[in-house]
Amino acid sequence: MQRLFLFLISLPLLAGTAQAAATPAPSAPADTVQLTLPQAEQRFVQNNFSLLAQQYNVTAAEAQIQQAKLWDNPTISLEQNTYNPTTGKHFDMTRSGESIVQVQQLFSIAGRRKAAGRVAQQNALVEQFNFQDLQRNLRFQLRTTFYDLFFKQQTVGAYDREINSFRRTVAQYQGQYDKGNIALKEVIRLKAFLFQLENERQGLLTDIAGQEADLRVLIRDNAGTYYRPQADPVRLQGLGLGAYSVEQLADTAQIARADLRARQADVEQQNQNLRLQRAIAAPDLAVGYVYDRAGSYIQNYNALTLGIAVPIFNRNQGNIRSAQAQIESSKAQLNQQQLVVQNDVQEAYRLTQQTNQLYQNTNRSTGDFDRLITGIEQSYAKRNITIVEFLDFYESYKNNLVLLNQLRSNRMRAFEQLNFSVGRPIFRAE
Repeated sequence: MQRLFLFLISLPLLAGTAQAAATPAPSAPADTVQLTLPQAEQRFVQNNFSLLAQQYNVTAAEAQIQQAKLWDNPTISLEQNTYNPTTGKHFDMTRSGESIVQVQQLFSIAGRRKAAGRVAQQNALVEQFNFQDLQRNLRFQLRTTFYDLFFKQQTVGAYDREINSFRRTVAQYQGQYDKGNIALKEVIRLKAFLFQLENERQGLLTDIAGQEADLRVLIRDNAGTYYRPQADPVRLQGLGLGAYSVEQLADTAQIARADLRARQADVEQQNQNLRLQRAIAAPDLAVGYVYDRAGSYIQNYNALTLGIAVPIFNRNQGNIRSAQAQIESSKAQLNQQQLVVQNDVQEAYRLTQQTNQLYQNTNRSTGDFDRLITGIEQSYAKRNITIVEFLDFYESYKNNLVLLNQLRSNRMRAFEQLNFSVGRPIFRAE
């Protein structure tokens, strides 16, 4: 009765795993493309929409430099009498009619145009550094996604090999059960473990699908291509901190970090804006010419006009004080960013050092497991070990591969985080 009960509750599991055993492990899609990191970076720089959008912002800011240097347009006005009561003519354009022509040009004094041009130049520089910082952030996302995919696909390959091997084992013991040589509970445990492996593999494939989508967005691929990252294991393994110290990297970051340079450019922009506001306090000079045909004390009156605002009430005091406050604010933000950069490098260096040390001290060879697997299967077939010991070995083998690839991925992410913190790709394995 107990044997029948075990058989009934295991029917769904037996049916599902039997079908899985008869179906080969799904391979990569037909449109799989091998991709190296330099190829991915080239496509990223050329095609990424976010970079293109920010580049247009840079172009727009550079156009403002030209705009700031332009002269004001001259003003021309015409005054014509509509009715001449002496001659009875409308819009009398003759010598007896009245016509006034005035031309005026505004001249900025105290170097206002030059100051406005310098402000625009600094703004364009800020936008350029913002573009470089966006590129730094997106490049970090691209490179970490690339290495995550590379190691996760290797892990999937390990699952495929183990699942295919275990499917053969399950098929053999299913045959033994059909012959009445082994108990049903043993087959159920084998199939349950196979089902666990397949579920774990499917979860990994789900993660890979999300990262494949991220990669396609970064390099602008709308064809749904499945990419298989390619990397040199020897160069990956040989990657290290070398002779670089945290102090050297922190000093490099103070020069190379685009976000920090954007803050520095912002401070200079605020300084230039203060000069501009002080120049605006000086009034503009208006120079003009007037021709009056019949309305002055003489016919055909010609005159030169000069005009200037008297700075009694408005001397641009508020904007000058605002510009001074903006300088202090930008300096505080610069000091804050310098502190952030220094701590970013220190923390990234410490994490990279720890992760790399763990990796170097870890036995990265899986040869022992690979050599033992055949012997373990034979020992289990000869009943020299129990099913618990057999499954424990498979579980250890799987965990060893998964954790080792995770460690490799974490190590590469740590190096990329350090590159990101420094602002320059110092540590590369391609």
